[in-house]
Amino acid sequence: MSLFWRIFLMNAVVLVLAALLLLSPMVTVSSPVLLGEALVVLGGVVAMLVANAVLLRVGLAPLKRLSRAMAAADLLRPGARPVAAGHGEVAQLIGTYNAMLDRLESERATSSARALSAQEAERRRVARELHDEVGQTLTAVLLQVKRAADRAPEPLREELSAAQETTRSSLDEIRRIARRLRPGVLEDLGLVSGLRSLAGEFSESGLTVRHRFDAGLPRLAGDTELVVYRVAQEALTNTARHAGTSRADLELLAVPGGVELAVRDAGGGLGGAPEGAGLRGMRERALLIGARLSVTAGPAGRGTEVRLHVPAPATAPLQGAAA
Repeated sequence: MSLFWRIFLMNAVVLVLAALLLLSPMVTVSSPVLLGEALVVLGGVVAMLVANAVLLRVGLAPLKRLSRAMAAADLLRPGARPVAAGHGEVAQLIGTYNAMLDRLESERATSSARALSAQEAERRRVARELHDEVGQTLTAVLLQVKRAADRAPEPLREELSAAQETTRSSLDEIRRIARRLRPGVLEDLGLVSGLRSLAGEFSESGLTVRHRFDAGLPRLAGDTELVVYRVAQEALTNTARHAGTSRADLELLAVPGGVELAVRDAGGGLGGAPEGAGLRGMRERALLIGARLSVTAGPAGRGTEVRLHVPAPATAPLQGAAA
């Protein structure tokens, strides 16, 4: 039965009952109306309104549940669906909404995969150009400055030596940026070595990263390893920029059904701040590989803890997966 006819019949039942009550000998109206008769009529009207409100609340309850589900929907946290309860058009509406959510999540996952794939390709291109073009140019400049410093008189030699050190520092920075854009250690030696190298890079920048990697970790696909690496990189970057602490913990653990990445710090915590582009990017990457990302307060309510649970088949363990 459609929603229109259900509401119509509920109101019809209330009105018919009211009409029968007025036609019964129990209710009489004098002229002028007596106070007792007015009270009886008023009580009947109130009873009609209450009965109508109760019936409408029951009939429209599935729509209210659907409204709450629509308000709480988040494509970055998929899976929750309202139950297709009710009859007729209500159940059809809920089913249509669930199908729309499925389609939107599928389209979002596809578009995110394309965008992130293009982003990684652009990162590789920029890293290659930094290494091959800018890096080689700075290397040539460094050699020319060194030759000039060797031939220059003593007063000018100190200035050329300072320029040489500045050029060398710039070259090291270019190489560091290129490594972050295109993690060669990850591609050549695997996830554990890549994470160990990442921890070392942040430690050199002033954030001491203590790491622990379980032995016997299951093998992951190349795309999955890249997602885990990027999530760890973004989490450590957020710690270095916003946490206000000099220490962080990086762990890659074997758990039932897969592996779990954990990044913890004892800094200022989230503080109720809305999620920024970094956290949204981590969630989008997690969705691409069917992983589950959680960002919560750290142990004892201090700092921030980022956990990424990655499902993985039971295969041969990773090489070098020891702490």
